[in-house]
Amino acid sequence: MEFTVEFYETQSGRCPVREFLDRLKESDPDDFAIVMAGLAKLRNRQYHKLPLSKPIGEDLFELRHLGKLNTRVLYFFAKEQRIIGVHGIRSKAQRISEQDIKVALERKKDWWSRGP
Repeated sequence: MEFTVEFYETQSGRCPVREFLDRLKESDPDDFAIVMAGLAKLRNRQYHKLPLSKPIGEDLFELRHLGKLNTRVLYFFAKEQRIIGVHGIRSKAQRISEQDIKVALERKKDWWSRGP
């Protein structure tokens, strides 16, 4: 059975990961294509490991593309084979900042509080 990949939406209807991907498509179409291919691969359980995916703690995971700028989409798993993308990051840093993890955790908490 395949997973579905969905993106978190705020109560007002904003979709931060889609906005991140739209900006990425404009600024770096090659990295955008790689990240989109990675998201498509996440539908298949065999890709839920390095080098494409990595657990980062507190039931959060990262889809990773390492390049000139490291591009990551942070996500979590939900019932019924669902993957929920909550935050997108581009950075030269090898580590994800505590602030970015905090944003992802807040969005995850909000998603669960409103019911899957």
